[in-house]
Amino acid sequence: MQTGWILMEGTRYFLLLIMIFLAGCAAKENLIVLAPDTTGTVGAVKFENEKGSAVLNEQGKAIIFKDRRSAPSNPVPISEADTKSIFGEALSAKPLAPLSFILYFEFDSNNLTAESNKLFEDILKTIGDRNSQDISVIGHSDSAGNSEYNYKLSMQRASAIRDLLVKRGVKGEYIQVSSHGEGNPLIKTGDNVAEARNRRVEVVVR
Repeated sequence: MQTGWILMEGTRYFLLLIMIFLAGCAAKENLIVLAPDTTGTVGAVKFENEKGSAVLNEQGKAIIFKDRRSAPSNPVPISEADTKSIFGEALSAKPLAPLSFILYFEFDSNNLTAESNKLFEDILKTIGDRNSQDISVIGHSDSAGNSEYNYKLSMQRASAIRDLLVKRGVKGEYIQVSSHGEGNPLIKTGDNVAEARNRRVEVVVR
């Protein structure tokens, strides 16, 4: 069994490719099915070989071809039950969708609010449950103060969360830290506005 990702027009789709014996056929055939990505979206992929091409852009449809010297079929129906039966192992290997958590901070500090201190425990549990080795920690600030100061404060916040994660057993090499300063507000405001919801760190667990 082979699986792979196809990138088309900025969207990622999961391509399932397997060699099977189709009912009533003496020779092996290749079957291609598109499955939804982690957002539930099914896109489009064009399969092309020496003898022709076919476009697959619907869930519940498949393309069949024998080899590169045989033209691919037009999309044909495939039931959900058959898809699960044939591609069950490949589907179960699809990566989980990333989970995002937002932690909020006290004004002009890298101290978490009481509520976010509780949420931190959920982040640790998610990292452990997923055995995650890919964690992004992104610092943000409100627009109170100048942009250079806010960039540094946001980095301090992100670094503080990284340090807490490491202290609780997460390996530092699994964590990427960055700062957006005041440049990516959750709530758009004017300059020099102390907006609590913009004083945050986003933690993305993959």
